[in-house]
Amino acid sequence: MAGDFYETLGVARGASEADIKKAYRKLARQYHPDRNPGDKQAEARFKEIQSAYDVLSDKAKREQYDRFGTTGGPGGVPGGNPFGGGGGGGGSPFGNINPEDLSDLFRHFGGMGGTGGGVQIDPEELFGGRRTRGGRTRRPAPPREVEAEATIPFEAAANGGSIGLAVDGHELQVKVPAGVDEGQRLRLSGQGPGGADLYVRLHIEPHPYFRREGKDIILEAPISAPEAMLGAKIDVPTLDGSRLTVKVPAGASSGGRLRLRGRGVAGGDQLIELKIVAPAAAAGRERELIEEFSRLHPQDPRAGLAWS
Repeated sequence: MAGDFYETLGVARGASEADIKKAYRKLARQYHPDRNPGDKQAEARFKEIQSAYDVLSDKAKREQYDRFGTTGGPGGVPGGNPFGGGGGGGGSPFGNINPEDLSDLFRHFGGMGGTGGGVQIDPEELFGGRRTRGGRTRRPAPPREVEAEATIPFEAAANGGSIGLAVDGHELQVKVPAGVDEGQRLRLSGQGPGGADLYVRLHIEPHPYFRREGKDIILEAPISAPEAMLGAKIDVPTLDGSRLTVKVPAGASSGGRLRLRGRGVAGGDQLIELKIVAPAAAAGRERELIEEFSRLHPQDPRAGLAWS
């Protein structure tokens, strides 16, 4: 990815993990493809943000990036290949020579020793392979597990669905089961680089007005003081996109919850959390009526509390 990961997320190099996560979530919501359909620039920006967060949210990767400007070691070569060019000002005299060129070079040097005991260098051993008895090179086995991260919409985590994921330059479609949690890993057998098992760690975007408590979905619904005192019927959204009418009972209190059974995650419920909104300061006749009501219905809402 071009550019600096810290600049991509808009944070300082010494930013805390919490600041990095906060900046990432804000940008991910802004540029997520689901909110910018058909916008290629937003899609590219989202991928840059995801790549930056994948590195800066991982302690080991972040330390490597802060030291070398890459997660692959000095000079950008995983494992610190001593024959790679650049990297820290101590470049090798061989420059950027590939293993095939070095193979010919070492064979040339090996032949210069004649029968006088010249140093014999096996380039295949040098570059991590191992020769078998037949003279053929056996490369190290590919990693058995590979990890990746993906940020998914709140609705996809709750209801399940399919998401696109780019891993090692390959696009995969990942099936997300309903009810996955933040940080949960999905195992994709044999779908990682080199046939390795791929483990995808999920991050869930926050929703504008829903939040989760286990399998339950919580929606905060403001109501007026008269609605709370006299009762009312209000329309509320649900997780599947429909709207339902619910009955607020007379005498409802702020913080009280109404239950919509089966409207949550994987068999959970949706809870409507009531929040009473007081009217603006009253004057004249309105104030007189409120004062009269207070005299007719004396109430001490703090009675019985431990600190009262």
